[in-house]
Amino acid sequence: MPKTLLRQSWTYTRCSLRQLKGRRFLATAAVATLTHTPPNSISPKADHVDPSTSADDRLLRRIFDSRSFWHDFSRTGQPGFSRPNTGLFQNHHLKHPDGFQEFAQVTVGKCRRIVDNVLQISTVEGYKTVARELDRLSDLLCRIIDLSDFVRSTHPDPAFQQAATQAHSFMFEYMNTLNITTGLCEQLQKALMNPEVVGSWSEEEKTVAQILMKDFTQSAIDLPESKRHDFVELSNAISQLGFRVVDEMEPVKAYLIFDSSRLKGMDPMTLKRLTNRRNVVHLPTTGSVAASAIMHVEDEDIRREIYVANRTASGRQIHHLEQFLRLRAELAQLSGYPSFASMTLVDKMAKSPEAVNRFLEALSAENAPRMKAELAEMLAAKRKILCTSAHKINAWDKEYLRNMLGSKQRSTSRKSDFLPAYFSLGTVMQGLSRLFSRLYGVRLVPREAQPGETWSPDVRRLDVIDETDGHIAVVYCDLFAREGKNPNPAHFTLRCSRLITASEVAEAHAVSSSPSDQTPSQLTNDGMATSYTPSGDLYQLPTIALICDFPSPTPSSSTKDSTPTLLTYRDLQTLFHEMGHAIHSILGRTKLQGVSGTRCATDFAELPSVLMEHFAANESVLGLFARHWETDAPLPYDMVREKLDRDRKGQGAEIEAQILLSALDQAYHSDLPLRGGSTFDSTAVFHDISRRWGSVPEPDGTSWQGFFGHLVGYGGSYYSYLFDRAIAGR
Repeated sequence: MPKTLLRQSWTYTRCSLRQLKGRRFLATAAVATLTHTPPNSISPKADHVDPSTSADDRLLRRIFDSRSFWHDFSRTGQPGFSRPNTGLFQNHHLKHPDGFQEFAQVTVGKCRRIVDNVLQISTVEGYKTVARELDRLSDLLCRIIDLSDFVRSTHPDPAFQQAATQAHSFMFEYMNTLNITTGLCEQLQKALMNPEVVGSWSEEEKTVAQILMKDFTQSAIDLPESKRHDFVELSNAISQLGFRVVDEMEPVKAYLIFDSSRLKGMDPMTLKRLTNRRNVVHLPTTGSVAASAIMHVEDEDIRREIYVANRTASGRQIHHLEQFLRLRAELAQLSGYPSFASMTLVDKMAKSPEAVNRFLEALSAENAPRMKAELAEMLAAKRKILCTSAHKINAWDKEYLRNMLGSKQRSTSRKSDFLPAYFSLGTVMQGLSRLFSRLYGVRLVPREAQPGETWSPDVRRLDVIDETDGHIAVVYCDLFAREGKNPNPAHFTLRCSRLITASEVAEAHAVSSSPSDQTPSQLTNDGMATSYTPSGDLYQLPTIALICDFPSPTPSSSTKDSTPTLLTYRDLQTLFHEMGHAIHSILGRTKLQGVSGTRCATDFAELPSVLMEHFAANESVLGLFARHWETDAPLPYDMVREKLDRDRKGQGAEIEAQILLSALDQAYHSDLPLRGGSTFDSTAVFHDISRRWGSVPEPDGTSWQGFFGHLVGYGGSYYSYLFDRAIAGR
């Protein structure tokens, strides 16, 4: 899902899509001229053979499934190899942490030149360039903000994290000064009011101009100067608090202490690892261990204790969240909107909080019979399994009973338990490439990363090759778990598609102090990937990072190589979902970055990913790649059908949970945070929403909203996933 802290004139959109999301220069040295003529040898073209038989297709599987092959393939890109450090994403500024400061300062210099040029425009011909120049200004800001946001949350080196955080804050503050630069807004207004200017614009230019004008109106641009400065201060404070809300989540109790005998039902190996010599277990209250305990521990009182601790955020975290929500409400009212949700939904498909709530109410009514049937089944199971006359399901019972019912169903037919054997990670990546080739004429081609280009030795670089246009994007795949890595799957667009003009190439050559081995087109894009189209146009290429948390291939006792990473069906759906965001960024190729890829309405951006989940269940699509990792036998689709049938039985609870969170998001971004002054109580609101929208009561004392990090990135638009799922299901 795309993720924005705030929609502003120079705003950025991230897919976490997290939410969230460098390239290798492939042109020859012939580009080192100051003309706009493409080199004789342009970006590599896709061959026209079936990709399932190509060397690239086989290579794609091996770099993900074979540890020894990956080691040999990537060895020259590792630290210490003789070739020079190219910088993160081949960005020549980012060879070391201090490079972020240089990157930010150089970028601000470019921005100031554009601002000065736009403010001095006085002719019709000059106004014809305004939309394109302001889009370029937005692109320069996003180059820092998007990339530094990713690095600060993903890079394992604290020095890089800190440097990226400082660069992000610096550029975010500068962006806010542009939001109150009335001269830019006035110049855009003059351009939009001139029929000759607008008549000369492409559809992209018209759309970008309208978007920027709308963003200016949301940025207090018409207010007195003192109020505009208040807007900047509020925006900066919201940005900093947003980081704290996401990065400093903590429960009231980090651990619970139990005698190991009371945790009957837990995985024996996990329990053994957590038990000390006195048979005492220090159970973490967050993460996978706590989730597993809630699902498996037989003692209901223990499950309740773990459940409550798992859903109770610290007082400090709740204070930060409530302050964050109050500031957002103040910002919206300063900008002339009754609430933050009203402000953020203006340019979404839903348009208003009232429309969102009507959608949630209709979906809740449609889901009610399904949820009622699921609860009846769980209650019958509770009575039978626990030998009780219980008349209700408690919140801490749901996952336990769903697991017990699932185990019972699996005991009758264990076909789907063997699904992962047909979904090695390399095989799935092959399948995605084959699917994209058939649908869109593009394929994924492994490329060796250069020294310093990636943030971890496990990161694989894939180039996206189009049948006619050649190299069109770069995808960095960080798919394996490692210590300290955020386990949440996410998509980050680090750089968007944009046409680079000949004048930009000339300008980069004239003002750059970078090393002489950089070509003009490299200098224009900070060393990151560019390519020429067959018609001779130079583009900066979309650069994407995909984050997952799959286990690494494990050493095998029976072979010289490793056992590949085998994905569960849920993992398969996750990877297809994130690749849906990626292909949206890849194929959304435009001349202006403000309308490229996932830079669209938040409640549309989930649609490509939801559609990709449907592909993950399609028999024909699975037939493209799903084969047993050892025997090469094709996947019997009955195994998938059984899995899908079983999953549908829990669909009601999943939909209800998403409705509840969407309603909570709307309530928090209404005028509630300001209605009671300093008495706003987010915990009381959470419990009110739970009672209204939930079928199973939330126990008193919990404050789960402190862990709802999506409130920062999807403020007022968390409903998007449900909204797009409803569209995709038609």
